[in-house]
Amino acid sequence: MRIDKLLANMNYGSRKEVKKLLKNGLVEVNGEILKDGKSHVEPELDTVTVNGEVVDYVKNVYVMMNKPAGVISATEDNIHMTVVDLLGEEYASHKPFPVGRLDKDTEGLLILTNDGQLSHRLLAPKKHVPKTYYAKIDGKVTEKERMMLEKGVKLDDGYVTKPAELTILKSGVQSEIELAITEGKFHQVKRMFEAVGKKVLYLKRLQMGSLKLDPSLSPGQFRSLTSQEIEQLEKDSPSP
Repeated sequence: MRIDKLLANMNYGSRKEVKKLLKNGLVEVNGEILKDGKSHVEPELDTVTVNGEVVDYVKNVYVMMNKPAGVISATEDNIHMTVVDLLGEEYASHKPFPVGRLDKDTEGLLILTNDGQLSHRLLAPKKHVPKTYYAKIDGKVTEKERMMLEKGVKLDDGYVTKPAELTILKSGVQSEIELAITEGKFHQVKRMFEAVGKKVLYLKRLQMGSLKLDPSLSPGQFRSLTSQEIEQLEKDSPSP
């Protein structure tokens, strides 16, 4: 990576300001003054300092969490525990944020990252990245509700949802279903079932794009995504 790009990315100023730092001999790489902004460095291997201060190169981090109920999908909150609070310093120092939101009482798959571009693409309506949920429903869910949801339903604010894919796992006094949607409106799954006269009792996200929740993660546990999982997410939401 070019030294001027590295320093700009690490918030040492604009390209113009970084150029001035270099010109004034304030930047050192492995103990040697570097003045050419076009010079390349290995951020993970080289020791870069600015005016004696070591540049802490921050790589993008990608975390899969099984979000527990009772925790909010935010970076900080004065009242409630957030998903970022659950992360250790190893991740928290990189300032990750949740990709989209799960309701406070909703469990399941949540991606946290500091890669803003990937997050934006995964959430962009035009990308149509599907999100799959498991839910327990109060009442019997039938083919009638499946057809309504797959056509799109009108929510309480008048918005008509895009077609959803409903799989009925169990139909009875308490039904169990899986629902795949490509949107992320506020309380969308709950509001969609309210629109067909049903109430969601329990909700858990199972999948986002091709990424499935690791079954070995208990609520509140998390792990880094593998390189293969990251590559797959990139394929799910390609750059324009």
